[in-house]
Amino acid sequence: MIDDWKPLYKARALVETVYEWRKWHGELPYIQFPSDWLVKAIPPFGGAVVRYNIKHKYKPDSFVSVFLDCYDELGSVGEPYWEVYPIDDTCERCPMLEIDKLLELISTSLEEQK
Repeated sequence: MIDDWKPLYKARALVETVYEWRKWHGELPYIQFPSDWLVKAIPPFGGAVVRYNIKHKYKPDSFVSVFLDCYDELGSVGEPYWEVYPIDDTCERCPMLEIDKLLELISTSLEEQK
């Protein structure tokens, strides 16, 4: 049990400020995932701003990792980008606003996992 919450509040405020969570809240695009995908939002560890784990409803062993890197902390793209893994045993990336491309990459990963 935490006895003094002040350090926690200060740490959270620092992370929220450094990663501009309120800014990204306004800039993140909506995503309409296909109805046969199961999408799990997970905490944005490791420098990502957003993370998802995705699997196909009818392929319980499938697994796709998706994250949004807005600060080139996990790669070097020069703009906010999504990374999708696995595709051909590696990862693929696309710009944050190219949602059709993001969905195509996720679909490709799921199809490879038949």
